[in-house]
Amino acid sequence: MSMTTIGLDTAKSVFQVHAVDAAGKTGIRRKLSRAELIPFFEKQAACTVIMEACGAAHHWARLLIGLGHTVKLIAPEAVRPFVKKGKKNDAADAAALCVAASRPDMKFVPVKPPEQQGILALHSARSLLVKQQTMLVNAMRGLATEFGLTVPQGVGRLAELKTRVDEDEAFPETARRVFTALLDQYGALAKSIETFEAAIVAHARNDETARRLATIPGVGPLTASLIAATVTDISLFKSARHFAAWLGLVPRQYATGGKTRLGRITKAGNQEIRQLLVLGATSMLHRAPQWNSAVGAWARGVLARRPVRLASVALANKMARIAWALMTRKEVYQAKGHGVAATQAA
Repeated sequence: MSMTTIGLDTAKSVFQVHAVDAAGKTGIRRKLSRAELIPFFEKQAACTVIMEACGAAHHWARLLIGLGHTVKLIAPEAVRPFVKKGKKNDAADAAALCVAASRPDMKFVPVKPPEQQGILALHSARSLLVKQQTMLVNAMRGLATEFGLTVPQGVGRLAELKTRVDEDEAFPETARRVFTALLDQYGALAKSIETFEAAIVAHARNDETARRLATIPGVGPLTASLIAATVTDISLFKSARHFAAWLGLVPRQYATGGKTRLGRITKAGNQEIRQLLVLGATSMLHRAPQWNSAVGAWARGVLARRPVRLASVALANKMARIAWALMTRKEVYQAKGHGVAATQAA
């Protein structure tokens, strides 16, 4: 029996294989160890391998492509509906991959090259360190509060808090050492974050797509670099709305009997990009009175009718749509709404 499609459920040490022929009949069901995986596919005739899209899946996809196979990655949420109810295990997941891939309307995730994954690693590491930094700040504030020392919110107030701790003679020496250790750790994290951010900014300046995205108001080098490194092929999104929906910046729909109600945004897709776009939109709304452009006038109109938070999400949605247009047309942003070719703008 000639296998045409293989569903591969990946893990750290155990891999589940589910192979079907052209008629969809199951031919192979096997559990492989990590050492057995490549030898197994070396013996197989060229076929289509289906995997869930994750960080490690891109690595295995590149290896299997090198062996002559065609690899397709599917987002995990797109595979979940095809897993048999009550049978959540590796074998069921591998079988569901074959079923999901057979759907004519299924969308696949492009395989990322190592360089692109490297840039994304910078963003992931920076995001992790920022979260740890926030935890340290909260811990220092909480420790000082236990002894009656408080300062206004903001990272810039840490120096003031340290001064108050140093000057308070009633502050226990043991607690003072703990506070100092936390503060030193905060400083070390800050240096690491600066190093990662410098590398990200360098990528944003050298990458053609990131440079175009950085011309959008509210999109800085971090956002531009992350979008450029995440979106492998913008043509996979049929329209600007599809791109905004992929980022979770469109409202949920509740429709029945011809009546449609819109709810909160879906928050689907890449959370980091969505957060950066919303932060950028929020910063631009603070400058809305001086924002002299068509988008600025639109933003002021939304602010007049809606709360600031809702206006931020609406502007982030518009920024995502503009980003899709610039990447699709290979143009740079112009305030009047007319793009020019990137080569001409240079």
